[in-house]
Amino acid sequence: MREKKKGEGENRFGLYFLAAVVLLYLVLLLFRPDQIQRSLQATGHLLVQIIPIFLLVIFCMGIMNYFITPKTVSKYVGKGSGIKGWLLATCTGILSHGPIYVWYPLLKDLRKQGMRSGLMATFLYNRAIKIPLLPLMVYYFGIRFVVVLLIYIIIASILEGKIIEIFER
Repeated sequence: MREKKKGEGENRFGLYFLAAVVLLYLVLLLFRPDQIQRSLQATGHLLVQIIPIFLLVIFCMGIMNYFITPKTVSKYVGKGSGIKGWLLATCTGILSHGPIYVWYPLLKDLRKQGMRSGLMATFLYNRAIKIPLLPLMVYYFGIRFVVVLLIYIIIASILEGKIIEIFER
């Protein structure tokens, strides 16, 4: 009996899903060719917009894999990272920008190298803080509200990370 490799089921599901989508498009092409054409054009425009982002992510992951070893990840965001891991996850989450899906492959790679799930959750939670939008927020809501909200977001992100780590054990 053959042993199943890790991720083999996911790959098979992805192929089945792709085949189902292609089949659905072919069936719909018979009934609504004009809508299928518009759909494919919209998909093409979307691909043109996100391909540069994916290339940037692939480039960043390549550089990260070259310079960042599992030992480095373990030191800064691994099991023994302590408070510096929480600070790093919080600060990088606040400083990160762009679409969220761009960060998923990078975080997956860091997780494979030993990043704690709680720190990953803290990073993602702190992405709610958008530095370029802070002046606008202050204009509409006032400085006191914004400062209190940011403090609450940061505290909640760390609590969320701790809760995830508790449930993971």
